[in-house]
Amino acid sequence: MSADQIVTQVEQVVERLGRARDEIRRIIFGQERVIDEALITLLAGGHVLLVGVPGLAKTRLVETLGIVLGLSQKRVQFTPDLMPADILGSEVLEETAEGRRAFRFLPGPVFCQLLMADEINRASPRTQAALLQAMQERHVTVAGQDHRLPAPFHVLATQNPIEQEGTYPLPEAQLDRFLLQVNIDYPAIEAERRIVVETTGSTVARPVPVLSPDELTGAQELARRVPVGDQVIDAIVRIVRAGRPEDSELADLRGQIAWGPGPRASQALMTASRVRCLLDGRLSPSVDDVVALARPVLRHRMALTYAARAEGMTLDHVIDRLCGLVA
Repeated sequence: MSADQIVTQVEQVVERLGRARDEIRRIIFGQERVIDEALITLLAGGHVLLVGVPGLAKTRLVETLGIVLGLSQKRVQFTPDLMPADILGSEVLEETAEGRRAFRFLPGPVFCQLLMADEINRASPRTQAALLQAMQERHVTVAGQDHRLPAPFHVLATQNPIEQEGTYPLPEAQLDRFLLQVNIDYPAIEAERRIVVETTGSTVARPVPVLSPDELTGAQELARRVPVGDQVIDAIVRIVRAGRPEDSELADLRGQIAWGPGPRASQALMTASRVRCLLDGRLSPSVDDVVALARPVLRHRMALTYAARAEGMTLDHVIDRLCGLVA
């Protein structure tokens, strides 16, 4: 493929992605950053953890993304009594008219292209672990048999940050499977006025499809071919390594970070930066893309010591310090 053909293909994808983003913004008010970060995750082929208090349109956002991107979607309400089979599926014994017996696999809700895991931290560790294989390997194993999941496959999980009674914190291994952790804040006053006016009348706006699954897959493949300069690669590696207490070049942070991000964080920053530049209509990411995505990529891949938290230190503050090394 020639350079002109690549540029033409990028321009076509950018135009379609812009239409998809505009359609989502027509339905979700005042959450432009959240929409962009969720889109970046899906275009990067990853999973996203949405963290916010109730009533901030997390569920509506997931439903809108599924419709606009043309993905088949299912929703699972995670509860303490939810079992792995309730997500993955199970085998049932059937008897034919001739009297023969055989097991038949009944697929669970995970067999979709966009799975909403609502309040994921309310399920037991056993059930949370059942989702790990699906998120990482895109297939599940039931009764010793592998079953492939549809492509593309994405998990959009929600979590309430304030109501912790009866919850099971996600283990580090599962948190690391999420490409981004997107924190959702309250909308600005003008956006909230618009919400009040446009969502309480007799008619409510409905999203329409803009992309197809094949077009989404094509955009994901194109994003992975976006060239990345050495300066951006060096910035990614420097930020991630500085977040590890044993390697950090910021001496004062070594005693404040309990554990830091692994190489998967570097991979996530690289992939997400490529997608972000495409959404903005650029052909190559910059250090600014890396800095803009550092918080959602790193905040769930590192933890502060008890002493640092007692002093009022926050992860976002630490990540901003890391970004100051390259900004």
